[in-house]
Amino acid sequence: MRAFDFVADDIVMIHASLRAVGPILGGPDELINALEEVIRDGTLMAYIGCQSPFDEIGRKQYSPDDEAFILKNAPAFDKYVARTQRDFGSFAEFFRTHSKDVFISDNVGGRMAALGKRAQWLCADHSLNYGLGKGSPLEKLYQENGMILLIGSDHDQITLMHYAEAIAPIENKTVLHLQVPLLRNGVRTWVDIEEFDSSIGILPWPDERFFATICDAFIEKNNIPSNKIGDAVSYLLPAHELVDFAVELMVKTAKEIQHV
Repeated sequence: MRAFDFVADDIVMIHASLRAVGPILGGPDELINALEEVIRDGTLMAYIGCQSPFDEIGRKQYSPDDEAFILKNAPAFDKYVARTQRDFGSFAEFFRTHSKDVFISDNVGGRMAALGKRAQWLCADHSLNYGLGKGSPLEKLYQENGMILLIGSDHDQITLMHYAEAIAPIENKTVLHLQVPLLRNGVRTWVDIEEFDSSIGILPWPDERFFATICDAFIEKNNIPSNKIGDAVSYLLPAHELVDFAVELMVKTAKEIQHV
């Protein structure tokens, strides 16, 4: 891990595959401890999302009968208790529960966890609407010249790409109208929210692994070296430059799709 050029006070968003890393003496929490040690006075962040079906009413993934059952019976979402999205892998859940010093943001589907010097600031004021876009922890990461650390993770699963989608000057983005169950004055209430489609994308991108294509092109263009963390091939990417690169490619691709 010391092969990476971390800077004191860095904000680093982690995407990690524990399976790729391999056995860790002391367990996965030791990976988080090591990251805290090498990023002096820094802040770690991870995308933790939520389990089904807290943010899925409105995505048309369930039958009308199933939606009716969920609307009647689903408990209110509690950001401190709710488990992470299963598809994100086990690292996200280990990170969420690592210590009492982990802060959690308010958005449901876009929920972030952070640990370190600026964790509370990163997670503060996370709007329920467009939770991966403007005003989100992702935007703070971008504006503060943070880093993305990929530890053996799928390059198609970089959450910051959704921020690039959100800010890209592209017309006719796909917007979802969802409902999430929250406590309001002690009563479970289904709250209407909006977000850009983060499951399929803001447009029908022609490449099924469009985010990975962008990431790999960015790595190649900038000659970014890989290093090993355990057995995992890992990369450290500058968030601001990656977003700017992604936005440019997204705009170009959108024009081709829309025949502008």
